[in-house]
Amino acid sequence: MCGIAGLIDPRLAGNAPALARSATAMADAIVHRGPDDGGCWVDAGAGAALSHRRLAIVDLTAAGAQPMVSTDGRWVVSYNGEIYNAGDLRRHPALNGVDWRGHSDTEAIIESVARRSLDATVADLNGMFALALWDRRERRLHLVRDRLGIKPLFFAASGTRLAFGSELKALRALDGTPRTIDPRAVASFLRFGYVPAPHAIFHGVEKLLPGEIVSFAADGGITRRRYWRLDEVAAAGRADPLEVGDAEAVELLAALLGDAVGRQMMADVPLGAFLSGGIDSSTVAALMVAAAKGPVRTFSIGFPDFGFDEAVHAAAVARHLGTRHTELVVTAADALAVVPRLAEMYDEPFADSSQIPTHLVAKLTRGHVTVALSGDGGDELFAGYNRHLLAARDWPRLAHIPAPLRRAAARALGAMPAAAIDRAARALPRRLVPAQPGEKLTKLASVLALDPAALYQRLVSQVPDPTRHLGAAEYPPGLGEPPAGLDLLDAMRFSDTETYLPDDILQKVDRASMAVALEARPPLLDHRVVEFAWRLPRRFLVRGGETKWILRRVLDRFVPPALIDRPKMGFAIPLADWLRGPLRDWAGDLLDADSGVLDPAPARALWREHLGGSRNHASQLWTLIMFEAWRRRWG
Repeated sequence: MCGIAGLIDPRLAGNAPALARSATAMADAIVHRGPDDGGCWVDAGAGAALSHRRLAIVDLTAAGAQPMVSTDGRWVVSYNGEIYNAGDLRRHPALNGVDWRGHSDTEAIIESVARRSLDATVADLNGMFALALWDRRERRLHLVRDRLGIKPLFFAASGTRLAFGSELKALRALDGTPRTIDPRAVASFLRFGYVPAPHAIFHGVEKLLPGEIVSFAADGGITRRRYWRLDEVAAAGRADPLEVGDAEAVELLAALLGDAVGRQMMADVPLGAFLSGGIDSSTVAALMVAAAKGPVRTFSIGFPDFGFDEAVHAAAVARHLGTRHTELVVTAADALAVVPRLAEMYDEPFADSSQIPTHLVAKLTRGHVTVALSGDGGDELFAGYNRHLLAARDWPRLAHIPAPLRRAAARALGAMPAAAIDRAARALPRRLVPAQPGEKLTKLASVLALDPAALYQRLVSQVPDPTRHLGAAEYPPGLGEPPAGLDLLDAMRFSDTETYLPDDILQKVDRASMAVALEARPPLLDHRVVEFAWRLPRRFLVRGGETKWILRRVLDRFVPPALIDRPKMGFAIPLADWLRGPLRDWAGDLLDADSGVLDPAPARALWREHLGGSRNHASQLWTLIMFEAWRRRWG
């Protein structure tokens, strides 16, 4: 895990010192991603430079340093991520006779590209990666992003000039990088809480899509192509579903996950796992224990001040598995202290409030290990969200209710204050009540009257009507259409994996962990697991009102269901109460600002209703607040 950056600027051709200064400044802006070492390589004749910040994970010697040049001298790489099948690459017949300098995965990549081609190598990579490969002979730069979009990569191209980097901070360190805010990107951010790829917050800056190769020629020509596409995977999986019984399906998944986890335990530094006590992280931890030759380290944080404490469940799972478990009790003051740092960590507007506890658990973990495996991806692949249960179980029933009745029910539910629902829910047994029941019923009210095509977008929207806050008809780009022929559940899973996962969940974890130089690896997102998940018939995903049915059965082999079965909590924080309490002055100042981008009047109206307690607008307000906090720091 590292940070990469670089540029092509024909105006600096022949000026090696200027190229080196620019590329090094770009890398230094993201030094938090790689505090162990740094490097810069320059092709002065072409006006090109690649830079790197290293977090040493595999081959800690100078033989693993980057940028790295192939032994034939043609290719240069600056690379962020990990390749878990580097040993397989090294054993490929085409690489016989390579005089290996070390045992890094970087060297395996660059020598495979030199001897087998870029396309053949990328097709074989199993891992998470953002690659910058300079072809000295062709004077062509290739940027490559992993299949699921685990690692980020931004670029800005203007004529024959190009800049790229792991974070926007790297691009901003270079003079001339675009810094004009794109209103359409703002609209996207308001709706979803993030800016979906390939868009970025600034005009002229873009992100690589998951599974994409973007190539730049010396004359400024750009080609973009996808070497792996989720729509093709989904179509292929639905055309060739697994025709097996329950036991065989569980066995196949257990073997595949076991191999993925085993591969991702590769490291020359201490390694552990995040453990929340939920299905996904518990499955990863259990498989690590099964594969490990020694004790496994696990980490969790608890929130007793927040009215719930999942650390209790994590500790119970850890005791059962026999891990060396470390737990941090997080107070409200600890969590609130992170808030002023968010705009620095997330240098593009980002409004998933679980970014706060994610950073706290990453910081705790980094005090003990350098690599942590996570359970990210389980909900998207195996239908674990409440909206998936809605699509599989509830929506078919609701769809039979006449639209006028659904609209009436929506109005009745919508008239009930979320706070009042929360208070009433406290009288019910905890096991029967989901987290934030008022917010969930309010969201249900907002979708009851919708048709299936509009249902998903409304469920994932932070601000339902971004144009209200922009003061102009700036309609956000859509999320793209799922492939034809998918039912509502599969359409939701597709959109979750194609957009929400890479642009929200994975970027949240990347920034939160890399801010403390911790490498986070998600073995459930091994692309073989993704392809397997799309071959599963629905009965293996949702059965009898139970989500993630097949993943639960894998976990049953290691952990008693009684330690896992409870309402889904997520990484929630009491945001509504904080905004009315300790964050009130800070939030009020940001919401009252007239930035010239957002119209403050609608925000003030939401703020008054929220402070009065008649409505819970925490999600919308947090989105507006995070934009203004970002704008003051970066805009």
